[in-house]
Amino acid sequence: MEPKGERRVVQVTARRTKVDFVNFICRLLEEVYSRARKVHLVLDNLNTHFRSSFEEVLGLEAAALLLRRVEFHHTPTHASWLNMAEIEIGILERQCLGRRLKDRASVTTEVAAWQQRRNAEHCGIAWSFTRQDADRKLGHHYVP
Repeated sequence: MEPKGERRVVQVTARRTKVDFVNFICRLLEEVYSRARKVHLVLDNLNTHFRSSFEEVLGLEAAALLLRRVEFHHTPTHASWLNMAEIEIGILERQCLGRRLKDRASVTTEVAAWQQRRNAEHCGIAWSFTRQDADRKLGHHYVP
């Protein structure tokens, strides 16, 4: 989810493995953000969402080359709702996936159509929660 750019990039996979995650980020860097010098990724703390996943999947040299363009930002462990992607996943669930779909091909087709519609409508997220709000309300969740 790119809140200010009002677009999202969604990919359906069978599972949530390190390989799936690394391949998705590679696709983002090579296709979607090929001209960007630096991409900031806001991620939850899923066990695949770390620099080490790239090293394991791509090897140290290839990972280092790719990761020069990436800056990771992890949401606090007990405040994943701060992740705008989580908000968008909730919208995806309500508008698209909250019903029975017969197979993976159907899911892929429906998600692609949903993504295209949301992007065409320039749906963003009007984020008003500031760093100061986070410090005041969630300071006890931060690791010193």
